[in-house]
Amino acid sequence: MKVVLVTCVLLALAAARPEEGYSTKYDSFDAQELVDNVRLLKSYGNCFLDKGPCTAEGHDFKKTIPDALKTNCAKCSPKQRVLIRTVVKGFQSKLPELWKELVAKEDPNNEFHDDFNKFLNESD
Repeated sequence: MKVVLVTCVLLALAAARPEEGYSTKYDSFDAQELVDNVRLLKSYGNCFLDKGPCTAEGHDFKKTIPDALKTNCAKCSPKQRVLIRTVVKGFQSKLPELWKELVAKEDPNNEFHDDFNKFLNESD
């Protein structure tokens, strides 16, 4: 009986433990290739805005965006920080109107604007 109770407690603790980081599944994603292809970048932006279809990657990224924004990518690996900075700077420079829409959707009250911009300008 004690074994069952201990097992249940351990399973409950494991389930309650916060995730230490995002999945590394897309760490080899070529963010620069995405940024260099404005049509593809726009397609991802439309996915994030619920204005168009999403690739499997786009769907997964879309789920992570709100948390990464609010935490300044606290759960991101160094590689993921570089990828996010590359893509965001691509949106800002190549599709600024789409970037404004993304910001309005994810941070309508500009609560995270200053901290996120600081994150964008840091280097790991």
